[in-house]
Amino acid sequence: MAVVLSGAMFALTAWPKDDPAAAGAQLYATHCIACHGATRAGIPPTFPALTDVAKRLQPAQIKDKIRQGGGLMPPFAQLSQQEIDDIAVFLAN
Repeated sequence: MAVVLSGAMFALTAWPKDDPAAAGAQLYATHCIACHGATRAGIPPTFPALTDVAKRLQPAQIKDKIRQGGGLMPPFAQLSQQEIDDIAVFLAN
């Protein structure tokens, strides 16, 4: 099923809250992709790669980094705890 809105066609997908990784992917695209890139490869050393971040940091550390920022990364305090959790799930995959 597809929906046409303002001349654009959008496929209907599962509500992201039913899938934390999908919700995290959408949030990543909105808030993170400009610096870390679509493939999470970053531009080291300025913008670190996030492809293996779950191997380098514990989940709580990833969430703290998102919330508080660090280095050139701004804090994302405007994100809810659920949104931060969803981004962390996406990054762990």
